[in-house]
Formats: sequence, structure tokens, C-alpha cells
Amino acid sequence: MSPPPKPDNEEARLDALYSFDILDSAPEQGFDDLVRIAAGICGVPMAAVTLIDRDRQWFKAQVGIEHPDPSRESSFCAHAILAPERTMVVPDATRDTRFADNPLVTAENGIRFYAGAPLLTREGFALGALCVVDDQPRDLAPFQCEALEALSRQVTHLLELRRVSRDLSHQLRERAWYEQQMRLYQAQLEQQNAELSEQTRTDPLTGLPNRRAFAAALAGAITRTTGTGDPLAVAVVDVDHFKTINDLHGHDEGDRVLVALADMLKAQAAGRGMAARHGGEEFVVLLPGATLEEARLQCEFMRQSVGLLPIGLPVLVSFGVYVFFALVSIGIAFLRRALKHADLLAFQRVDGGLNRGAFRRNQARIRGVELVREGNFLLAFFSDGKRRDNGVDFLGFQRRD
Repeated sequence: MSPPPKPDNEEARLDALYSFDILDSAPEQGFDDLVRIAAGICGVPMAAVTLIDRDRQWFKAQVGIEHPDPSRESSFCAHAILAPERTMVVPDATRDTRFADNPLVTAENGIRFYAGAPLLTREGFALGALCVVDDQPRDLAPFQCEALEALSRQVTHLLELRRVSRDLSHQLRERAWYEQQMRLYQAQLEQQNAELSEQTRTDPLTGLPNRRAFAAALAGAITRTTGTGDPLAVAVVDVDHFKTINDLHGHDEGDRVLVALADMLKAQAAGRGMAARHGGEEFVVLLPGATLEEARLQCEFMRQSVGLLPIGLPVLVSFGVYVFFALVSIGIAFLRRALKHADLLAFQRVDGGLNRGAFRRNQARIRGVELVREGNFLLAFFSDGKRRDNGVDFLGFQRRD
């Protein structure tokens, strides 16, 4: 028995076959139904959908064939794909020189009749055949041959649909994967943006909101105060002689002092206001809803809390560090309704003005601000005696020990 020759376009044909990714796949109802229909129309006991691989034939579906032979050398369908333009009909294989000595023919109850309609792709590649087989010699009527060819086209369409469905599923999986990646990327980007935004609004040393964040919070608080008429207080905390701390103990110790002070202010403002680092050794505390007396008491409590901070400086504490904390000065700006910008500017350096102001009989004036000493406190008022439209008349106070 001579093996069947291979088509001239064998490599391209195999590439087309492999593109369907169907070899060695599980049985599928659609293909099984077509081979049963083919066997019924042609009146034969056996039918199959075969695909011709490089060195074998593989049955995608079959009926009546108990032990399909995988050999390409003995395959009838390997001959059928050599003439893809027509159905190959072998009425009696024992009388055909191509198959007379074929083991499938010479075996007991061997093949006598074969008809195979090639499975042609749109590109013209013959992948295999839809074949009908009998162990008795016979022939096909014209309508049976036409029906077999029509069914072979249905097999090819089913192959195409299967490939399209597979490709679509693959694309959908890829799309789902890309969408998931995009969601992850978007989430990461949003997180990074949030972190960057937080960094631009946070003081890196103390972790408190910085001047920019405080300005935004103050603007919002002023807006709310304007609408509600609720009081608003802003406390300014300035560490006196901070340069001395740095000079005597180093900048690392100075940073520890600032961090400890920031933690205390944050704890004091928690739940009611907001503490922020305004710059250098200056801090601000926003106290929404605090009346003048409440703000004064809060500032005094914060001043006393400075002496309790666990700074842990060495023996030099008694020479300057404790005094440094005892001299922490706190100024207050009090608003019944809202601060105008000019008044806010006047307030921003009240604390510095208080520190630099000279006392004369417990009273002095600095640039339109009247300073009055009452006990251990230095009070600051507008010196013209007029009540401001915005409700501001008291500017600040400082503890003088």
C-alpha cells in the first residue's frame, strides 16, 4: 500500500487547521448530530468528521466506527483532500488500486464503500472530510451526494463559528483583564494623587497640616461663621528663643521639641478644632465655636501642658529648656462673625508685637493696638475704641511670667 501524497499547500493547510485549535478537543453535540444526519441520508452504518494532521487523521465525530484508525497512511480522507473541489466516491474499495491492499479494506468486514466531501475553509484549505462508509459496495444518488456536500459545508461553518466564539471569548477575557488592570492603575493613581495632595498639605516634620492646609481650613471656618454667626477663635503658638534651643542642643533636639509640641497641640485640638504648623517654630490652632473666655482657658491649659511634655533633654534643661517652655507665648484672635483680611493681617504678628512691646505703667500702644497688662496677662485691643463691623475688638493676650 502506497501512502497518499500530500497536497502542494500542505504547510499552509496545516497552519489553517491549527488555527481552529480543535485537534484532540472533547466531543461536541453539533458535530455528532451532523454525522448521524449524513449516515441517515446516505443509508450507511458509518459516518465521521475527520481532520488530517501532519502524520495522523483525527475523528472529531463518528458513528458506527468502533476503532478509528489514526494512521494517515491508511486514511481514505487523506486522499479526499487531494481533490477538494469534489466529493470523492469509492463504490468498491477492493476494485480501486489505491485501496485494494489497504488494511482497512482487507480486514474482516472491511471497508467497501467510501464517500468523502472535503471540509473547505473560506481560503480554500481542505482540513479533512465528512465521510460516509459501508462494508458493502454501493454508490450515492445525486441528491445524496449533494446532501453530503451541504452537510460538509455545515461542518465547516460550525468550525468557523467555534473559532469565532473562541476568539471572542479570548478577547473578552483580555478585555476583562485590561479593564481590571485599568481599574487597579486608576486606584493606584488616585491613591498616589491623594498621597501627593496630602504631602502638599502636611508638614513633613510634625505631621500637622501646614500653612496651606490651615489657610484652606480657616477660609472654610470663616465662611461658616459668616453664615451661622457662631464664634471662631484662632490661637497662635510661638516658641520663644527657639534659636537658643538649636544652638545649645542641636537641630535634632530642636526638631524633637517641635514634634512634642505639635503632638500636644494636636491632642488639645482633637474633636473640636485643628492644629497646624504655620512655619518655623510657629503653630496655629483653629478653635471653631470657642468664645473668648473658652479660647483663653484653652490657651492657658496648652501653655501649662508645655511644661509636662516628655522632652527628655539632658541636665541643661534647668538652664534653658524648661525656661523655654515656660516662655511659650500664646496669642488669640477672636471673631464673633468673621475676620476681614486687614484685621487678620493685623493679628498675624500680634504675638511678635507683644513680645517686642515696651511697658509703661502696664499700658502701651503699638501701631493702633492698645496693650493692657492685667495680672500675669498682657491683653491687646484696637486702640481707637471703636467696635469693628466684623465684631473684632479683642486681638490677643500673652502670659508674662
